[in-house]
Amino acid sequence: MIIVDELRSLDKQQRSAFVASLLGWTLDAFDFFLLTFVVGQVATDFHVSPKEVLAGVTLTLVARPFGALFFGWLADKFGRKPIMQIDVLLYSLFALGSAFAPNLITLLVLRTLFGFAMGGEWGIGASLVMESIPAKSRGTISGLLQEGYALGQLLGALVFWFAFPHFSAWFPHMHNWRVLFLLGIIPSFLILFIRMHVKESPTWEADRAKAKTETKLKIDPLAAIAQHWKRAIYVVILMTAFNFFSHGTQDTYATFLQKQHGFNPQMTGMLTAIMNVGAIIGGTLFGAWSEKIGRRKAIVIAALIAIPVLPLWAFSATPLLLGIGGFLMQISVQGAWGIVPVHLNELSPENARGIFPGAAYQFGNLLAAINATWQGSIAQSHKDAAGHDNYGLALALVAGTTALVIAVLTWFGPEARGKVFGAPASD
Repeated sequence: MIIVDELRSLDKQQRSAFVASLLGWTLDAFDFFLLTFVVGQVATDFHVSPKEVLAGVTLTLVARPFGALFFGWLADKFGRKPIMQIDVLLYSLFALGSAFAPNLITLLVLRTLFGFAMGGEWGIGASLVMESIPAKSRGTISGLLQEGYALGQLLGALVFWFAFPHFSAWFPHMHNWRVLFLLGIIPSFLILFIRMHVKESPTWEADRAKAKTETKLKIDPLAAIAQHWKRAIYVVILMTAFNFFSHGTQDTYATFLQKQHGFNPQMTGMLTAIMNVGAIIGGTLFGAWSEKIGRRKAIVIAALIAIPVLPLWAFSATPLLLGIGGFLMQISVQGAWGIVPVHLNELSPENARGIFPGAAYQFGNLLAAINATWQGSIAQSHKDAAGHDNYGLALALVAGTTALVIAVLTWFGPEARGKVFGAPASD
């Protein structure tokens, strides 16, 4: 009920900013995860190994920080709203283009361009929301906002579960995976909502008005980050661990279910959907809880839940136990992640909130971009008892290690819960 009350307490403009940012991140993630569901099918069509196709996931992650820098800098200069519209349009077009890739190289190029555009959305959307809502609502809204990522994967899982097996009948002249990528154009319709209902960030507008009246005040996002370079390095390292935690439990999960356990698309989609229900619950609850106990404590508790869940999640044999394990694991992973939007925005220097959180997040992604191919290599070099690539072992190694690293880094790191946005120029 606390979560519902927080949403009701927002005014119309604040709710519109939240909805737009949530949908932007949800549909962004939806487009991203489409490839992870069809790695095997794409590999078969292009006559390559699944590991080579997983390079598309890696390249997407590599490109994201550069998009975060570019679009975040534009958002700090020209406003959150117009740059967010441009960004959504671009990632939609590149996702759609993936459906028409004639070969693996072209597909990899398109997924790289998609990653560049995708990298800008999270930082812009998070800053727009956090700058628009009351400080007391940040933790709860942060948890809801971040779980747009899990919701996007959930939507992809539902499409893969219910619709994907029928694509060949509906579109007999296209491979099923190509039909799936046609759905990448859906996010472009969000632009209409943003244009009609979303207002510019009041903090951004106030800072620009102040800059016009105070001649000594210069708005320079990159200079603000350089001034706080120690904190910037810290959050990039923290986000590296966070991204290994999330991508290490998500990106090869469908491949784990299909290749190691031999599950069909329906079972794979169902288990992925169950996993993401846990993610949404975890992110929402821990985000709200962080308002009570603090950002650091909530992150540490959420991350450490992963340790006792590892055996059930990675080494179970039946769909029932795998489903329970996936549900609990994502309560941990996304419980910790649900606090990230508000935590990074509160740690951000003034006048750099469009670029700092997104760049930190996505440069962490860059350093963690090797995850998918790394896990693929671990799986190939360690067979299970049945002779299959051991993706369970690869998943467990990454999740267990990063859970501990996140707990340590967060516990000894800074916190700025309740920070006032739009501080005086002398700050």
